[in-house]
Amino acid sequence: MSTYTQILYHIVFSTKNRERTLSVVNRDDLMKYICGIIKNKKSHLYRINCVSDHIHILTSIHPTVCLADFIKTIKTASSIWIKENKLFLNFTNWQSGYGAFTVSNKDKKNVIEYIKNQEQHHQHVTFIEEYKNLLEQAGVEYDEKYLL
Repeated sequence: MSTYTQILYHIVFSTKNRERTLSVVNRDDLMKYICGIIKNKKSHLYRINCVSDHIHILTSIHPTVCLADFIKTIKTASSIWIKENKLFLNFTNWQSGYGAFTVSNKDKKNVIEYIKNQEQHHQHVTFIEEYKNLLEQAGVEYDEKYLL
């Protein structure tokens, strides 16, 4: 018998202290690099986008890959790569922690559009407001002090 899964994850993580260090100029390169990491993990990327202080990823991961290890690999490898290539001069690191929310297949298109439109979305909503909303929609209990 083979292994079959259908689990989509909406992953969100921010720059350290939510500093606005991801300049527009090199964002595409960063997203391509992360896409390569995901592909090397035998996982499928549906959509990725970032703004100045955080990144969104919609993906399914290979059944043999642990979510925490998957995200750790993305964050560690991309952080090293950013620094080695001096892509974002004031970038120090990614914030510890992340948000990962399962997405139903019927909601996949809506989440893809949501991720695609991050620039417009953040003209009206801060990252913290967005993140709290994602946590609340998913029914995740959180402590405010960890969101600062």
